Amino acid sequence: MTLSYKELLAQRESLEQAIAQARQIEIATAIEKIRGIVAEYGLTAQDIFPSRAGKSGKRDNVKKVPVKYQDSTSGQTWTGRGKAPKWLEGKDRSLYLIA
Repeated sequence: MTLSYKELLAQRESLEQAIAQARQIEIATAIEKIRGIVAEYGLTAQDIFPSRAGKSGKRDNVKKVPVKYQDSTSGQTWTGRGKAPKWLEGKDRSLYLIA
């Protein structure tokens, strides 16, 4: 027996609801287990996530790239990385190189 498009959509909706409900139950169970283990061993976020805990999202070891080009008229600069700025489009870049 072939199901109609509407019947298949109804089945999909039913399955999606069942999947979402099963996921929520499994997540709640997992969180409960994790909290029990954390409490039992006195763990901290640093113990579990040593590279992330206490960080504000900034990259500490990012090196600044030196400026390579400068527009003498406006004073604007560019490192030579990424898309070229409008003031440099269609021009000879060697004229704007910083010595």
